[in-house]
Amino acid sequence: MSTLSLRLPESLHRKIRELAERDDISINQFIAMAVAEKTAALLTVDYLEDRGRRGNAALFDRVLARVSDVPPMPGDELPTAKRQANTALQSTSRARKPRGKSTKRARAACG
Repeated sequence: MSTLSLRLPESLHRKIRELAERDDISINQFIAMAVAEKTAALLTVDYLEDRGRRGNAALFDRVLARVSDVPPMPGDELPTAKRQANTALQSTSRARKPRGKSTKRARAACG
């Protein structure tokens, strides 16, 4: 374990003290957890960006083309504004997606 000297504005120190007391933990534990959470968030962003760079848009389109076009289950609907934008986007992307036997099989399997 290492030691770190940290300078904080008095107002922030006061808020940290209040929050730590509310959670019944030490200021040290509170700050260590906050740093761990921030580190995890930043590493997650790095991981997702890396995965995104390795993605293959053509393969993604092929996989989506195999999924039947059915309405979402109740509770999974997009909000109205997003739904309208998404519908317009889907109609333009469907025009260029090839439909093969695998799509027909997927539709038949899904009903």
